Amino acid sequence: MSRKIIQTDKAPGAVGPYSQGTRTEELLFTAGQIPLDPTTGKLVEGGIQEQTRQSLKNLQAVLEAGGAGLETVMKSTVFLQDMGEFSLMNEVYGEFFVDNPPARSVVEVAALPLGVRVEIEAIALIK
Repeated sequence: MSRKIIQTDKAPGAVGPYSQGTRTEELLFTAGQIPLDPTTGKLVEGGIQEQTRQSLKNLQAVLEAGGAGLETVMKSTVFLQDMGEFSLMNEVYGEFFVDNPPARSVVEVAALPLGVRVEIEAIALIK
């Protein structure tokens, strides 16, 4: 089984020794996506909903660059800085995963890169 590195300029570039995504013939694994605007490299303004929306747009871009899509996500993990924002994050998450949403874990963490409020990663099937 071979491994291919996924990279797209439609999502923020890796800021360390990791790839935006990796794939095999059947599966795509994404790195955690945070709410950076890929064109400016800056954190999007606003609260948890704006940050969730941008993180999911970045996730979608990596998935599509790797031959998958939101509709083929099998499992996602959402890292929140504050579990008290779960319902607000969940509203936006539901806009992206309307029908047949994937399995998901949501975990509160002590801190996230650049002080963001949310980070989202996924495992998806290749189309």
